Amino acid sequence: MPLNPLEHDRRYGELDQVMRAYAGQPADDTPQKPGQALVAYLRQTWHSRPWALAVAERQVREYAEHPPGRLRLKLGEFYAIPDVGLPESEIQQWLYCLADHIRHSVEAGEVPPPATPATHWEWHARFPELGQFLGGWFSQDMPDEFDDHDAAVEDYRGSTDPYVVARLVGELRELLTLDIDESDYALAVAELGMELDPPAPYSPSGWLAAVADRLTAPRADYGPETAR
Repeated sequence: MPLNPLEHDRRYGELDQVMRAYAGQPADDTPQKPGQALVAYLRQTWHSRPWALAVAERQVREYAEHPPGRLRLKLGEFYAIPDVGLPESEIQQWLYCLADHIRHSVEAGEVPPPATPATHWEWHARFPELGQFLGGWFSQDMPDEFDDHDAAVEDYRGSTDPYVVARLVGELRELLTLDIDESDYALAVAELGMELDPPAPYSPSGWLAAVADRLTAPRADYGPETAR
């Protein structure tokens, strides 16, 4: 029978994060140099969960050393490596290469310098609540659900815990501090799930700033009670 969620995470949880970092990216790592996907994983994980790197190194190496045999394949009790564009015969050495790069990064303290997210995985890992907001409220179905962009923003604001809204505002402010062009902001919101153009006359960054300001305004149903 398939692994339960707890056993899956214990054995393969961080390996899965490493593999997800390769979505849409080539597995072009070499013993001399990690590929863009692994650099993005290292950069974000060093920043947010540095302790997870040792877990990733162990899980990736153990999977390479002990790939699932016939019985585990038959029972479904294993993690299936997604298609990364490599022949099956090369997967094991590629995993060893990843584990070696992760170990070197930890042991040498080599941290990729801060940078604009370079992959789809890194955009969502760095801006998780913004991805939820844009992907959940501004998909191509938004015009069928709301009168306009403002109505969608208000629906998010009214249906979301204020602490989560505050987290979104922080991510919006962080995104707006990136030194990128307007075309890169358009790419960013698309990577994060927005399937519509911002409302006229806003540019992508201008609309993000307006949303942050709107969500910062106090809500009438939260805050200290008025003294009687």
